[in-house]
Amino acid sequence: MNDAPSALDLLRSVERFLEDTVVGELQGPARYHARVAANVLAIVAREIETEDAHAAAEWERLGRLLDDAAPLPADRVARGQGLRVRNEALAQRIRAGDADAGPFAEAVLAHLRATIDEKMDVSRPPRVGKPRSPSF
Repeated sequence: MNDAPSALDLLRSVERFLEDTVVGELQGPARYHARVAANVLAIVAREIETEDAHAAAEWERLGRLLDDAAPLPADRVARGQGLRVRNEALAQRIRAGDADAGPFAEAVLAHLRATIDEKMDVSRPPRVGKPRSPSF
């Protein structure tokens, strides 16, 4: 483990520098590109901040849907591979028609809404009172 500042701290510092200092000094396309750069740093920082919690939540939801009680892998790469395997298993069940109606369909929709909300929490800037994914 590295000492402070963390990668997250460094990202947030550069983001603040761009937003608080650089953007105000620029005009036209350069200003726009500085804002885009600050937003990219914010997205990467939010991904780092939420990655573990989002992966654990998705793992648990998929486990309930697939009746698979395997523990979440501790290793980041293994966790990503495991999530891909679980998502492919869910996709196969959806293609087979298992999610066309009934309680399983409702559970799949709830899982998808939660997963999309988590992904949107990373990609969009946080806002007070932001709308959540629409209900189906």
